[in-house]
Amino acid sequence: MRQPHVYLALLHLAAFLGAVAIGLTLYHWGQPLICTCGYVQFWVGSIFSNENSQHIADWYTLSHFVHGLLIVLLGRWLVPGVGFVGLYSAAIITGVAWEIIEHTDWVLDLFRAATLYQGYRGDSVLNAVADYLWMLSGFFLAFVLNPIWVVALVILLEVNSAVVARDSLALTTLMLVYPIEAVDDWQQAINPNRIPGNEQDK
Repeated sequence: MRQPHVYLALLHLAAFLGAVAIGLTLYHWGQPLICTCGYVQFWVGSIFSNENSQHIADWYTLSHFVHGLLIVLLGRWLVPGVGFVGLYSAAIITGVAWEIIEHTDWVLDLFRAATLYQGYRGDSVLNAVADYLWMLSGFFLAFVLNPIWVVALVILLEVNSAVVARDSLALTTLMLVYPIEAVDDWQQAINPNRIPGNEQDK
């Protein structure tokens, strides 16, 4: 009878250690602990700001939250009958893996090759750990919601982010895998820093 509690405790510990691993790895790789501006704020409202991906939350927070929602939604669809332990494990593993892999030179170069992300320097340690925690928040919410509501929430967040900020998890993936000039032009149309032929930071 105690085994489920042991598994849950171990998973919570793994989730905590995952956050520690992200922070230590990125700090060792030279990422700043917080924004180099010298202060911390909760929300950055423009994906074109130099402080984007440096604070606690920004428009890309929604993508990480959606990541957590999709772990449950796709996990239950691809592996019918999968339980909390399996899904939680997948969330921890993919969350930690992405935050670390995202900051490898190979992936950073992929981002910089896309016009919208030219000049992207990677996340601050604070932002990367926060992204991971936002992802876990999405996971926990999705686990208790009816799948229909999870689908609706994914659509709502993706559409809202795409319309207001001109980027989302789906658009980021598209532009990294198969860049489309028309999409890039549409995204750049609201970039206050845009200089023709020399787009600025993510």
